[in-house]
Amino acid sequence: MSAPAPRPPGLPALPATFRPTLTRVVLLAVGAAMFVVITAVAMILENLSAGERTSFVFVALLFFGVLALLSRPRITADEAGITVVNITRTRRLAWAEILRVNLRAGDPWVFLDLSDGTSMPALGIQPGLARERAIRDARTLRALAEFHGSGVNDVTENS
Repeated sequence: MSAPAPRPPGLPALPATFRPTLTRVVLLAVGAAMFVVITAVAMILENLSAGERTSFVFVALLFFGVLALLSRPRITADEAGITVVNITRTRRLAWAEILRVNLRAGDPWVFLDLSDGTSMPALGIQPGLARERAIRDARTLRALAEFHGSGVNDVTENS
């Protein structure tokens, strides 16, 4: 039995999670604020029946739920592979399935080229509000994929 390959410097300890934290904070804060305002309006308006007040609160919960769904995306890496959580779907990938990690200029998020010939969006790394962090996270994910799998990756600095 051979010893495991030494971990290159700069790779994070696993498990590691990548997520658009600022986007998540904004979405959840806006959702909570909308819920509070709509609920307060429902309680302040005197001419509303109990059913109408309930429908206001239900709509506020619906808005918050949609924004909470939009804040879900993340990528969790561990020794066996990654778990990609997008808005409504979760997919587990082994390192060997990831051939390429792509984040090019203008891309809204990272795309993973997979061994089955498909490409998969990974919304957990988004350059929207924190471009430098997204580039750093994409490079880290690329390095992890190279270390644990055998892929060629493309992360450009101008993204």
